[in-house]
Amino acid sequence: MPVLKIQTNLAVPRQQADAVLRDASASAAQALRKPERYVVTILEADTPMTFGGTSEPAAYLELKSIGLPRDRTAELSRKLTDMVASGLSIAPERIYIEFTDVQRDLWGWDGGTF
Repeated sequence: MPVLKIQTNLAVPRQQADAVLRDASASAAQALRKPERYVVTILEADTPMTFGGTSEPAAYLELKSIGLPRDRTAELSRKLTDMVASGLSIAPERIYIEFTDVQRDLWGWDGGTF
C-alpha cells in the first residue's frame, strides 16, 4: 500500500531510472516495515521544476502509506533523501518530501479497500 513518487527536473536514462525505482522500493519497504510486494514506486523525470528560484537539479517526493509512523518521519526523510541524492546526484538541500498517512477505507486495492 505504500506509494513513493519521485519527481525531478532531471532527464533520467531508463537504466538509471530502473535502478532508482528498485532502490526506492526496497528502501520504502524497509523503512516502513511493510512487505515490498505492496510498495509502488513512481519516477517522473524531466518535470519542469524550480527550487529556490532556480532550475538546478531538484526533487519532490511524496510518500503515502496506511499507518505512516509520524514519530519516524525524520528517519524516513533522512533515508529517502540519501537514496535520492545518491541515485540521482541531487543535493540533499534541494529535495522536499511530503508524508501522508492514509486511512484504510480511503485506499483501494484489488477491488476493495484495506
